[in-house]
Amino acid sequence: MTFFMVSALVFTLSAADAVKRFTVGFDANFPPYGYVENGEYRGFDLDLAREVAKRNNWQIVLKPINWDAKDSELNSGMIDCIWNGFTINGRENSYTWSDPYVVNEQVVIVKDDSPLRKLADLKGKKVAVQTDTPVQKALKKGGERYDLGRTLSELVVVPDYNNAVMMLEAGSVDAIAMDIGVAKEKSKKGGLLILDEIVMSENYGIGFRKGDTKLRDIVQNTLLEMIDDGTAARISARYFDGKNVVALGRIKSAVSEDANVSGAGFWDNAGVVTLELLKGLLVSMAIFFLTLLFALPLGLLVACFRMSGNFLLRNFFRIFISVMRGTPLMLQLLVWFFGPYYLFGIQLSKLSLFGIDYRFIAVIIGFSLNYAAYFAEIYRAGISSIPRGQYEAACVLGYTRSQTFFRIVLPQVVKRILPPVTNEVITLVKDTSLAFSLAVLEMFTIAKQIASASSTMLPFIIAGVFYYLFNFIVAGVMSAIEKKLNYYR
Repeated sequence: MTFFMVSALVFTLSAADAVKRFTVGFDANFPPYGYVENGEYRGFDLDLAREVAKRNNWQIVLKPINWDAKDSELNSGMIDCIWNGFTINGRENSYTWSDPYVVNEQVVIVKDDSPLRKLADLKGKKVAVQTDTPVQKALKKGGERYDLGRTLSELVVVPDYNNAVMMLEAGSVDAIAMDIGVAKEKSKKGGLLILDEIVMSENYGIGFRKGDTKLRDIVQNTLLEMIDDGTAARISARYFDGKNVVALGRIKSAVSEDANVSGAGFWDNAGVVTLELLKGLLVSMAIFFLTLLFALPLGLLVACFRMSGNFLLRNFFRIFISVMRGTPLMLQLLVWFFGPYYLFGIQLSKLSLFGIDYRFIAVIIGFSLNYAAYFAEIYRAGISSIPRGQYEAACVLGYTRSQTFFRIVLPQVVKRILPPVTNEVITLVKDTSLAFSLAVLEMFTIAKQIASASSTMLPFIIAGVFYYLFNFIVAGVMSAIEKKLNYYR
């Protein structure tokens, strides 16, 4: 009896061990290769991965990833491969690759009423690209056929193509350079046009951890079986209008001149990287100081209205504070940026002021209003802490209400609220990184781009040092002010 129990246990453990977890990392905003529909993950690459897992008796785990952090996810073992329209060109030595299985083209998409009809028309225009994509690198240093990148007025780097399409529709950018498969999906709803000329051609492959040839070989051999029996063609037909785009084993895999070794080149270009981060730091500091410039006085005004005797005024600003504190700041930034177009039909290109792009203006509006709400409640707490007797004494001495507030109450309030204000100011330094949602190149966004391109964490470490030093100085200044106001000690 014991023998049978042990045998059953061994068989169970062996069976459990035979089922491997196959974790596939993908961008969930990249149709038709990977996307979310009705709460489910769908896409050409994901269906291929499902079939590979099924044939190898693997348990598949589909994991949406932040594209900026794909290398960290892969190298840390959180995912087994990156399978989602992943371009080989320029990354040949950064991963262990499968053979190319799809030939892709990078194209430009514009609004259908745009006068832009060829690549040469993009001269002096704003073009959006997704972060850490080959087309971003190509346009940054100049195109292959046209010296396109150098002629653009601005290359706007966005976190995903959904954001880019919204910017295009709202008039914040003039065009988007993207994968042709994604461009066709985005243009299906109408209003968008794909230019005939292509920017560049490239090959798609499956990226595995460097040296993981065993898993690569299993997946690739299974894909070849799926091609031979027609399964891959049937999956392709579902997503590409009946066409078979799979060409594994039939694509010449040439090594690009831009191939980079993971992590290489960072120290060679450390000065350039540091300079880029310092440029981002200047943008972060601009957001910080402009937010304080507007939010501190606005918060005092909101606090006064919040304490008003007028029922409508008091409750309006109570709701304002509730909304500002109860919704994410990133969401508020998106509303302030896209709201003028989607609510009122105003082209965002018309909202630039003194040559300042509306993206930056929207960031300052969003930050100022959000922090004004927090400062308002801090002010209100400080004002409420002043004993009522001081108001009565001021009245007896003949002070007006405004004189009482500005000469007696406010100086005491400032002294009392300085510690909580300091906390908010320190938080503001770190919150400036949220400007990335509107493609504003502040320090953290630049650090992510450099880290993703060079496959190293060092840009994050340097950015962290900059943030700490910035906060250290801010905390020191606020501490000095607090000591200065302790004039009774």
